[in-house]
Amino acid sequence: MIKKISFLIGILLFGLQYGQQTKEQLQKQNADLKKQISQINSDLAKTRNESKLSISYLNSVNQKLALREKVYNNTQKEKRFIEDEIYLRQLEINRQNRELAVLRKNFAQVLVNAYKNKGVQNKVTFILSSKSLGEALRRVQYLKKYSDNQDKKAAEITTAAVALKKSVEQKKRSATEKENLLVNQKKDLTTISVERNQKEQLVTDFKKNETKLTADLRQKQTQSKALEGQIRAIIAEEIRIAKAEEESRRKAEAEKIRLAKIAADREKARIEAEAKARAEALERERKLAEAEAKKAADLVAKRAEEERKRNEEAAKSEASAKDEARKIAAKKASEDAELRAKEATAKLNAAKAAEEALEKKKESDKKAAETKAMTNYGVSAPAAGSNFVSNKGRISMPAQGTITHRFGRQQHPVFKSIWEENNGIKISVAKGTSARAVFPGVVSQVIPSADGTRTVMIKHGDYFTIYSNLSSTTVSKNQQVSAGTVVGAVAQDFDGTYTLDFQIWNGNNAVDPLGWVSY
Repeated sequence: MIKKISFLIGILLFGLQYGQQTKEQLQKQNADLKKQISQINSDLAKTRNESKLSISYLNSVNQKLALREKVYNNTQKEKRFIEDEIYLRQLEINRQNRELAVLRKNFAQVLVNAYKNKGVQNKVTFILSSKSLGEALRRVQYLKKYSDNQDKKAAEITTAAVALKKSVEQKKRSATEKENLLVNQKKDLTTISVERNQKEQLVTDFKKNETKLTADLRQKQTQSKALEGQIRAIIAEEIRIAKAEEESRRKAEAEKIRLAKIAADREKARIEAEAKARAEALERERKLAEAEAKKAADLVAKRAEEERKRNEEAAKSEASAKDEARKIAAKKASEDAELRAKEATAKLNAAKAAEEALEKKKESDKKAAETKAMTNYGVSAPAAGSNFVSNKGRISMPAQGTITHRFGRQQHPVFKSIWEENNGIKISVAKGTSARAVFPGVVSQVIPSADGTRTVMIKHGDYFTIYSNLSSTTVSKNQQVSAGTVVGAVAQDFDGTYTLDFQIWNGNNAVDPLGWVSY
């Protein structure tokens, strides 16, 4: 029965260990959440006076409240882990108490038996009263085992008592931890309640100022629409100019190509004529070599035939000194004929190789003549396209801050009757923040607005990036900029926040910047 209970406790303790790991994860997560809350509090403190009635401020308050509630939920989970831990520790203490009671009972029985057998206590008498040496040795061994058993039982009791004390201390620590956690929970609930009231008060303040805020918002929307019209007109003009320039460039390029082709064809004709004359000369040399090689081959064959006949005649009759001389002369003539045949063949091969080399050189010279003509007439190589598209998802943010408005049509978080149409994203930033170009390009336009702010448009091939609500600018039209170049300082918006309006356009269509930037 005890074994079964021990097995069950072991399983529960394993679950406790796993829970301990999860509890530590919750504690770490809560520490991270509290850091975020601290940062939001710091940001809110900086902007409280200048932007209390702003969507950015309201979003930060909502975000802080959500983090607080997450901390509270994590604490609730942590409390349950501690309660489970206390329960399992109590089970372990109960088990250890039972085991200690059994050990003490057994040890008491050993002591009782020892008392009843007092003779055994007098070890010397017990050993000396043995009838033989063998019996004395057995009694020595018995006494040693008896003593070891007593020591073992005593050690088991001591170990069990230490383990029990440790378990009790761990339970006390867990209980203390739970008490501290409950105190913190109570504080968290109080803080959450206060911050909920603050949020409700903020929304109430929004609604008290609804007339002014909605008027300012609608005015801002009107300005945004007017700016959008300007942006569309500028992009349309950029596209028109680009098309006209491309058409003009294409025509000029076509004329250059036509003139270059005429010059190239003229040069090719000259190369062709020279090559033809040279080819005819090489052909004559080859034909002479072929005739000479054929003549040499015929001579070799004739000499070989004469040698064969001479050998046949020599076989019929004894060779005389005259025959021997003829034989030597014929052999020499045959060798000379073979040598001339080899020379003629080599000459023929050289003539054929020269013809092939001439053909290759002619084609190479014609290509070189065409390239030279294109270069002389200024025909440009195909232009490399903008790599803005290939960097989609890896483009840097124009400023560090909090995204308060996303791309597309969205309902106002407080004034439900108002819908906002955003062609980009709005980023709430700290006072004094600068907007930076997100990619290399050329400044297409710097647009002044009626409210005193400015907008910078940068062209990246077929794409444009737009930086609006700038109090000042540091770039000018047609200026080449790199990624990270400061384009201007972010201005204060109508609601008191410093907000950058950032847009990306593909031709005359606005696209969601969050699909392009890395944030």
